Amino acid sequence: MKKAGVEYSKSISELITPLTDKYVCPTCEESVRVVLLDSMAPEKIREYQESGYRYHVAEKSNGTIVGVIGMREETHLYHLFVSDEHQGQGLSRKLWETAMSDVKTRVEVTSFTVNSAINAELVYLSFGFKRINGVRNRGGMVDIPMELTLESN
Repeated sequence: MKKAGVEYSKSISELITPLTDKYVCPTCEESVRVVLLDSMAPEKIREYQESGYRYHVAEKSNGTIVGVIGMREETHLYHLFVSDEHQGQGLSRKLWETAMSDVKTRVEVTSFTVNSAINAELVYLSFGFKRINGVRNRGGMVDIPMELTLESN
């Protein structure tokens, strides 16, 4: 796992765009598909990074990105994707633990949030996130708002 600067925006986009199309778009209304996929373009990822979003990637030894996590405003998990070939191997958990640890080194945090895709809810539940409410539909974008409250030491 390593922190990903703007030089990774193209590689991040190349990983997450087809995964978004495959796993997220089918659970949303067709009307948001183009907008959602456009939000994964390299220039958009770069904009996110330049505005303070923090990304970490998992790379194979040949430099191929196989997983990515992006955090917005320190405590909102914005992107979490793992290539099909590397799913089921604990990589999403490793990415999450890396991002969470990174945040905790900079700020005091009591909770994290995520707007889970419908078919990703079980992953977030396994991390300890809980539903805030039920499934919501915001202009065709269907997701599940979730929160992880950290135990105070």
